[in-house]
Amino acid sequence: MDVTLREVRDNDLAVFYAQMNDPEGMRMAAFTAKDPSDRAWFDTHWARIRHDPGVVVRTVVGRNGKVVGHVAVFGPPEEREVTYWIGREYWGCGTATAALRELLGVVPDRPLHARAAADNDGSIRVLEKCGFVVTRNERGFANARGEEIDEVVLTLSD
Repeated sequence: MDVTLREVRDNDLAVFYAQMNDPEGMRMAAFTAKDPSDRAWFDTHWARIRHDPGVVVRTVVGRNGKVVGHVAVFGPPEEREVTYWIGREYWGCGTATAALRELLGVVPDRPLHARAAADNDGSIRVLEKCGFVVTRNERGFANARGEEIDEVVLTLSD
């Protein structure tokens, strides 16, 4: 899928909010906000992200000009981590892989890390297609599932 990345605009946030409240998307992401439906928290969170010079965040725009999600890199230099959220209607067609590849071209920092629920095969596959390799397994509390689950940590070294 062809995608472009651009700076986040105010009107993108409504799309992000809806995507981040999709039950299936939340289950797959697993490590979500404690209460994703808390719009005040969401707005404060995104204001902080957009004004933090250490965060590189981009809106993912599909071929038709529609906002399909977002991608970002955050964290201190030695722990930089990628994250992304793609709307469920765009799963399975290469959107996340294309968006992450674009972001990796914008952000030259290495190493980069990523985390995924161990049962989120789609996200793990996206990361591996972009050169990330599984470096360890951990357990963490997944708000979206209400329990501790297995997660994998992946690293992109070059």
